[in-house]
Amino acid sequence: MFKNFHVLLLLFLFCSLPQLNAQGCVAIRHFSSCVGNSLENNLLGTGDLQVGVNYRYFKSFRHFRGTEEEPDRLANNTEVINHSHAWDFFATYGISERVYTSITIPTVINTRSSLYEHGRNERNVTFSGGLADIRFGFGYWLFDMEKSPNGNLALGLGVKLPTGNYNASDIFYNVGSNGEPQTRPVDQSIQPGDGGFGVTVDFQFYQKIATDFFSYASGFYLINPRETNGVRTFRETLSPILENEAIMAVPDQYSFRGGVSYSISPTISSSLGARYDCVPVKDLIGGNEGFRRPGNVLSIDPGLSYMKNNFSINLNVPFAVRRERPQSITDLQTEELTGNPRNGDAAFSDYVLNLGVSYRFSNDKVKLSPELEDTFK
Repeated sequence: MFKNFHVLLLLFLFCSLPQLNAQGCVAIRHFSSCVGNSLENNLLGTGDLQVGVNYRYFKSFRHFRGTEEEPDRLANNTEVINHSHAWDFFATYGISERVYTSITIPTVINTRSSLYEHGRNERNVTFSGGLADIRFGFGYWLFDMEKSPNGNLALGLGVKLPTGNYNASDIFYNVGSNGEPQTRPVDQSIQPGDGGFGVTVDFQFYQKIATDFFSYASGFYLINPRETNGVRTFRETLSPILENEAIMAVPDQYSFRGGVSYSISPTISSSLGARYDCVPVKDLIGGNEGFRRPGNVLSIDPGLSYMKNNFSINLNVPFAVRRERPQSITDLQTEELTGNPRNGDAAFSDYVLNLGVSYRFSNDKVKLSPELEDTFK
């Protein structure tokens, strides 16, 4: 019974609700929950193995202070432009029909074009790439699949390892005492790693509304206890008031999404929802010193997926409808020290491209009754 329900749900529900990647704010680095946030990848039978890759791309270039955009940055060609590519290679294994475990091995390629980091008179590009922070964890569906075929809730717990380089460096031009180039750490937004051990808690929920029609919700919170990672930002060289932003912070991050999905055909499903991605001003655990760009994005999140047999492919393109760069702790410190208003800016994208491909290796072995076991030995 569970196997039949499992197949039907994958057809009806938006087959691979993608990982909770941020909307492209310079503040918000690429991340997803340690146990993955894909219902299709986590609804597994005992012994099933799901493997795949999720690709994400965005271009951030629109600058905001608070919720107000700064269009003059584009008009004056002073905007910072980030191009971010990320590939999450994952494997999820069904320990039982309610318990699963997952590992995600992310890789990234990032570029950052700016004026202010290169003497303000000449635009240049810095680069980073390689392995990012590996995540793994466990999830548990609270209700028996056969007894609750129309809805369920899963809770997950995972860890993030500091495997990504958090001191990636490149050449910065016109920054030396005599205008010479120097090798420095790249901006926090394009560092492959953050340098901290992290813990994530997450949830996944679905509920049947009508035939071929489901609601869904999922989310995670990344707890990063480490306050700073010791990597210099060189922001204090831009202005003496940025002395408190000389070292990179290791911030928390969280994301939530929800919506409805509809099965168009036995192999094609669609979804429409909303998502909220955030780097908070303050962490849940640990201090809040060091440089961070807090930011949050509210997006409309349409999606389309295709599933045939054990193969699935899905596409989501969330579009930002509200972007905010609130005051950071260092902004507030500077404002108090100088008596002048202070709110740093951040660059955001208009949309994010999320594309996922996966394949399921099903454990379809027929289990013999004890009476027949000896016959087939």
